[in-house]
Amino acid sequence: MTRLRAMADPKLLEQERRLGIQIENGLGISIWDLRKVAKELGREQPLAEELWATGIREARLLAGYIADPAVISEATVEAWAADFNSWDIVDQVADAIWLSPFAYKKAIEWSKREEEFVKRAGFVIMAGLAATVKDAPDAKLEQFFPIIVREATDERNFVKKAVNWALRNLGKRNANLNRKAIATAKQIGKIEDKTAQWISRDALKELTSEKVQAKLKRKG
Repeated sequence: MTRLRAMADPKLLEQERRLGIQIENGLGISIWDLRKVAKELGREQPLAEELWATGIREARLLAGYIADPAVISEATVEAWAADFNSWDIVDQVADAIWLSPFAYKKAIEWSKREEEFVKRAGFVIMAGLAATVKDAPDAKLEQFFPIIVREATDERNFVKKAVNWALRNLGKRNANLNRKAIATAKQIGKIEDKTAQWISRDALKELTSEKVQAKLKRKG
């Protein structure tokens, strides 16, 4: 914490506030600098839990970077979720969760939660599983499509963007999931709701694009 306080630049806080970040209990440290510290530390779950307990925003971001997916407990993940109050915390912590043994469970459970940032986390986990976990089977990822349809009318900014993100990442994984994601996006587009129709349009624009289709063909 002494090191983090020495790195603080309060001028960054105003920039972060303009990005919709909750800057209360913030120091003002760029994520790039935090990632350098995380690289030095490596995965270290006990330290991650001590950092989280400080309540300092950048300490919690660092905790997310060094949390060990193989060691972190489900109880710890739930305790951290209770503290989620900003999209940046959610997004930086989520990779430790989507690499954990209970990634699918949390994605499904949290997608039903009412709290904006916990619900966002559920869909960020889906997006992460689709984008980064190479051995994730299509059959397990496909279970997310009905959930995406179900939650497509949540108009809260940080939820709808995460729902859209999950749909797009699923559809960019391979040709099979691309077809199913496009069908899901079209289904969502038939819902008489402006949020659902935005998600549909935005996802279809990318998933049907020449760039994505060419990339999927190269993958075979």
